[in-house]
Amino acid sequence: MLEQQHRTRSAATLPEARCRIPSRPAEARRTVERVMTERCRARALPCPAEAVEDALLVTSELTTNALLHGGGITGFDVDVDSGGVRVSVSDRSDELPVARRPADGRGRPGGRGWPIVCRLARDVRVAELPCGGKRITAVVPLR
Repeated sequence: MLEQQHRTRSAATLPEARCRIPSRPAEARRTVERVMTERCRARALPCPAEAVEDALLVTSELTTNALLHGGGITGFDVDVDSGGVRVSVSDRSDELPVARRPADGRGRPGGRGWPIVCRLARDVRVAELPCGGKRITAVVPLR
């Protein structure tokens, strides 16, 4: 219930924008692709393949990071307007994301996700949630 009170949505969000919380990045990507297709068509917005690919990659990175580093996905929302595709992922961790040095073959793999999100998104915000955890919202431009 508290999550619903603090959910950020634009005034143009259609009721179907409330998404079931995905348990895997693949589910989140399918949801983003479906919502982008529906909203771009309904609102006569351009939806170039590059923007879809960027939004899917950002979605994959945010959900993977929530699963690997944030204690799981606790919230998920997506919307599309003329400003771009807004993807929000919440998790249980209060820790802010940081860019790790990419693995050089001797350490743990990874370290590239957060820089990818920051490069592809026009705007990235991290918000603390009242009951703990955080919500990361990334806006990927439609171009």
